[in-house]
Amino acid sequence: MSVPTKTLPSGDELPAVGFGTWNIDGQPLRDGLRAALEAGYTHVDTAEGYMNESEIGDVIADADVDREDLFLTSKVLAKNLDYESVIESCEASLDRLETDYLDLYLIHWPNPAISLRETLHAMERLHEEGLVRNVGVSNFSAYQLSAAQHISDVPIAVNQIEFHPRFQRPEIVDYCRETETIIEAAAPLARTEIFDDEVIQDLAEQYDKSPAQITLRWALDRDIVVLPKSSNPDHVRQNFELFDWELSESDLERIDERDRREPVYDTPAREWESDVWGISQ
Repeated sequence: MSVPTKTLPSGDELPAVGFGTWNIDGQPLRDGLRAALEAGYTHVDTAEGYMNESEIGDVIADADVDREDLFLTSKVLAKNLDYESVIESCEASLDRLETDYLDLYLIHWPNPAISLRETLHAMERLHEEGLVRNVGVSNFSAYQLSAAQHISDVPIAVNQIEFHPRFQRPEIVDYCRETETIIEAAAPLARTEIFDDEVIQDLAEQYDKSPAQITLRWALDRDIVVLPKSSNPDHVRQNFELFDWELSESDLERIDERDRREPVYDTPAREWESDVWGISQ
């Protein structure tokens, strides 16, 4: 099966469908990731904040897969964005994942309490040392992304954002496209909330596909890289069966019209003292 890819500024190819691993660990993660690798996924997305990198490293080490054939992404927590902590976080992620390099390393969330310039200088060092092949951001607004692009000597290859039919974010998407920044959809299925959408359900019945497949195919056709998450091996395989069929333009437009500006996680306020942020008063 030929999986479409996006070419990064480095020349590396980013598979357009990846296996997301937020909020799964233990045996469900192991079963889901094994099913993903067996189904043909070559793109795995994790983060130090997911607390599952060691398990992912174990599964990949046990699998019959060449590391060079995998595209592996991790992220540094917002509380760890000072220079030394970025370096330490990356090295710890590499150890847990049992790999010598990351294909993509992302700033997981912007942190207004730490200098973005300092963070990006650390990312540049990781890139220069070959520990990180591509640098990106996650959950950045167009304004924040513009600042990062202005500061960084290494291209900002990716912005991973919440994106799904009910939260389509045209301002950020348009800016990313203007600056040739690849968009990855975190929570592309709105953490399953999209399954109740009447248009998605109608199209799933019409095309004899799952609601997840309809939603993911729409995102791919809108030039978005998708990172669906599931611990159910059957669902993992279904989420990868997207390449030998397509939605009509009129049906794509029906989904376009489902935008309600309704995020499932990227809401305006933050719990600043949570472990993710770690910003004390």
